Amino acid sequence: MAEPFATKDDVQARYPSDAALLCADETTREPDWARFDAALADVSMEIRIILQARYTRAQLNDLDAESLGALKLFAIDMAMYRVAVTFARSTEEIKTRYDIAVTRLEGVASGKKGSLTFNSSGSGSVDGAPTTGSPGEAIVVAPERQFSRASMRDW
Repeated sequence: MAEPFATKDDVQARYPSDAALLCADETTREPDWARFDAALADVSMEIRIILQARYTRAQLNDLDAESLGALKLFAIDMAMYRVAVTFARSTEEIKTRYDIAVTRLEGVASGKKGSLTFNSSGSGSVDGAPTTGSPGEAIVVAPERQFSRASMRDW
């Protein structure tokens, strides 16, 4: 299974009070971070499924820091919503952030609202292993030109 796009530390850093409230155990009132770990794994899988409409698994494993940062934000908002809904603690703000994240991901997957960027430059290999296709770039390889105006002048 691939690494989640965000961690519980990312969630705590972005929404410290909301995160602790949402994942608090009903009896002890202590934060139960296992809830967020499970939600983050689930939304990371959901994000990958949405993006595989446009990108290959190899491309999603080769995302650069900027794209990973954007996906981290989406994963946090989606995980917050999942945890909130599971324990009937959802608010309109959390739902709105979830809807925005999903809409943007679907836009990226359809090519209408931006695209992701990668570490490799489209050289036909990912992580040093050659691939059968290019990562979204046209690669043109042709033999040396044989006929030109100069060589065909007397023809």
